[in-house]
Amino acid sequence: MLPHLGALVAQAQTAGITGFLVPGVTPEGWQAITGICGAFPRIFPAFGVHPLHAHLLTSQALSELRQLCRHATAIGEIGLDYSLAAPAKQIQKDAFCAQLALAAETKLPVLIHCRKAFGDLLEILRGTKLEQFGGVMHAFSGSLETAHACLRLGLHISIAGSVTYENARRPLAVAAQVPMERLLLETDAPDMAPEPFRGKVNQPSYLLATAHRVAQIRGVPLEELARATSANASRLFRLDAQSKSH
Repeated sequence: MLPHLGALVAQAQTAGITGFLVPGVTPEGWQAITGICGAFPRIFPAFGVHPLHAHLLTSQALSELRQLCRHATAIGEIGLDYSLAAPAKQIQKDAFCAQLALAAETKLPVLIHCRKAFGDLLEILRGTKLEQFGGVMHAFSGSLETAHACLRLGLHISIAGSVTYENARRPLAVAAQVPMERLLLETDAPDMAPEPFRGKVNQPSYLLATAHRVAQIRGVPLEELARATSANASRLFRLDAQSKSH
């Protein structure tokens, strides 16, 4: 466990952030997530295999993931990422479909990562009964048209720190037009730190900068945006029920 994790949580709580969702990217990291969530009652676990590590989703790893789902808030990060040559596209698709099937089986929402693969990703999702478990397009980087396609499938759209960048274009349109009841905010820590922290290691307390920018774009008070997006996250991930069970 990170020695400074307690300080990061305290800083975030001072900024008004009281809940944290920690996603998995490789099977090797799942045990650490379990330990962190056991130490902090308002940190919630998600387990999954990121598309850039899709080759690690062996039958044994999938079996372990199925067991972890009994204690999970969500399955993720999962999805497709064609920004690099490896893993091969078919390996990524197979891993994505296997984890979507597990989400349908366990009724857990999914955290979806997509980079340069929206065509294939949407085709796969259209063949999935997403309404049975739901999910979110994490740190959404697509166009407004793609956002609408995701919304039609029943997904939420999550906005990260890129919306604060001076050269941002598509994130501004998405942040402005996604229906409030389907909008989420995230840090994507330790990546994608917002202005004025760009270039630094991202941390949960920096979410406030992203929230300020999205509230400005939408022309609503920060408090209104915070209430709505917090309620959306609580509903999608069933956080209230999980808090009561801790």
